[in-house]
Amino acid sequence: MLEAGIKGIQKTKVEESNSALAMGSGTLKVFATPAMVALMEETAWKSITPHLEEGSGSVGTALNIRHTAATPLGMEVTCESELTSVDGRKLTFRVTARDDTGLIGEGEHERFIVKDEAFQAKANSKLVK
Repeated sequence: MLEAGIKGIQKTKVEESNSALAMGSGTLKVFATPAMVALMEETAWKSITPHLEEGSGSVGTALNIRHTAATPLGMEVTCESELTSVDGRKLTFRVTARDDTGLIGEGEHERFIVKDEAFQAKANSKLVK
């Protein structure tokens, strides 16, 4: 059963592979905004997956975040999520990201619960012409 208050936490080390330079979001060797977004989504979906019915999953549908501080290579980034609202299949999360010196990003993330097979089949149907 999904209820507001479910929390998640994930960590990653800032490396060349998740830098702005490597991910194409800039020219610097700092934690990329797309990498932060991916970490926020991962933290949210992993936090609720144990609470879903078998065969169900969730998909991200919206993000409203700010990336407020740069993190250099070698530092660790910790993301935390909290499920703040459950409205039918719509889930809303508060997400934050921090490095060793403090807050680097925050915002809101929205996901929807889906039936995995049906969702995948609908997506795959786009390939059939």
